[in-house]
Amino acid sequence: MSAKPILTVGSIAIDWLELPDGRKGEVIGGSATYFTMSAGRFAPVHVVGVVGSDFPQQGMDIYHEYAANTVDLQTKDGDTFRWGGRYHADWERRTTLYTELGVFESFSPELSTENRACPFVCLGNIQPVLQLSVLNQLENRESLVICDTMNLWIETTRDDLLQVLLKTDILLLNENEAHLLTGVREIVDAANQIRSMGPGTVVVKQGSSGATLVDDSGAVHAGVYPIEKIVDPTGAGDSFAGGFVAALANGRSMKSALVAGSATASFCVEGFGTEGILRLTEETLQARMDVVTDKSEFA
Repeated sequence: MSAKPILTVGSIAIDWLELPDGRKGEVIGGSATYFTMSAGRFAPVHVVGVVGSDFPQQGMDIYHEYAANTVDLQTKDGDTFRWGGRYHADWERRTTLYTELGVFESFSPELSTENRACPFVCLGNIQPVLQLSVLNQLENRESLVICDTMNLWIETTRDDLLQVLLKTDILLLNENEAHLLTGVREIVDAANQIRSMGPGTVVVKQGSSGATLVDDSGAVHAGVYPIEKIVDPTGAGDSFAGGFVAALANGRSMKSALVAGSATASFCVEGFGTEGILRLTEETLQARMDVVTDKSEFA
């Protein structure tokens, strides 16, 4: 069975990273980049996004290689979205050095006719009003909508986010975001409260502790692939999403998709920027999925 197309909308950026081991430098980043590289090997990814006239050829090469469709990838006169971050010694907390929106500030997603009917729609953790714009352009009411979000939108645009959740089938977020959205610490209880907001399925990403999926059947937990050395955690959540949604697009079960997401994220953290994802193949992914499955708690 061939994989079904995935429509994804997210940020495309030029990142500046400073890591605890002293490594620093500029990389192609953004949620759409990590998602497309993670999912694009296994399913056709249709990208919705915007870059500036300064976007390097290296970045376009990534999208030409990993995306199946870039019709709705806009290039505008001006600067590409730029973000700089410095990670702390625990490799998890980070300080934002700067955020320069550039052309992303006036970005208005526009879906071509061919992209309005994609059976899978993944909304990266961008402003909820942009996520809503994409949802309102969809023509396929049977599309499975997967949404990612972050603490910034929960804190500043909660009402818009709640409108998105009403149209969402699967929500991806981390532990802190689940608590921020609900006020509840216990993961399964928080996930069930979020399910009452719209999404039938909630996936709570727990970093080095794995991920928990809660739906009508209850809760299941996926473990993690053991990493000898974390090189760069940037994009791990977006890579998780890429692996998770690509598995669903290939007809896999929710449990299998959860394992695929966890295994895919392990590649991301092993390299600087997107370097780690370059080692992602069908064979290497399956090998890591086998390890993650052994560390998972499935009924």
